[in-house]
Amino acid sequence: MLWLYLLAAITALCIALRRVVHRQTPLSDEIYTTKVAFDHLQSGVAWVSRDGRLGAVNSSLAATLSSDPKTLLGREWLDIFPPQERERVRESYSRMLLLGLIEFATYGQRADGTFAWLNVLLVAVHDHKLRFVGHHCLVLDSTHTRLLEERLKITEERLQELELEAVSLAR
Repeated sequence: MLWLYLLAAITALCIALRRVVHRQTPLSDEIYTTKVAFDHLQSGVAWVSRDGRLGAVNSSLAATLSSDPKTLLGREWLDIFPPQERERVRESYSRMLLLGLIEFATYGQRADGTFAWLNVLLVAVHDHKLRFVGHHCLVLDSTHTRLLEERLKITEERLQELELEAVSLAR
């Protein structure tokens, strides 16, 4: 008779286990799709823990910095910026701690030593007890736009010089 009770208990446990597994599958799929979306955002995104270390970096930010996301993990988040910009970034970080959100423009330093022009948004994150747990660092690489603006400015200056030359030759 004991074996009948054991068989019933095992059957009930198997049914319960199957139900739990079937409920977890959609959650696993949701986590996977969120991770894929995070990795393929056009803007760079990084999670910075309370101790100032990069906890998560998407592939867009790594591409902007000419690096691999795995090599950036665990590094100090200020290493994204060149030394001459770090004081300005620290000041912006302090304002973010007070306001919860701050946006600024600065240079980023790529792995090869070149610079990228970045628009940075820092967003403070707090837990349910309002304790600071870290922040998100959202980065938009605007290097291409800045280079085009500089070329346009040079072209406009050159055009003005040519117009002045044409006016002086016409006299």
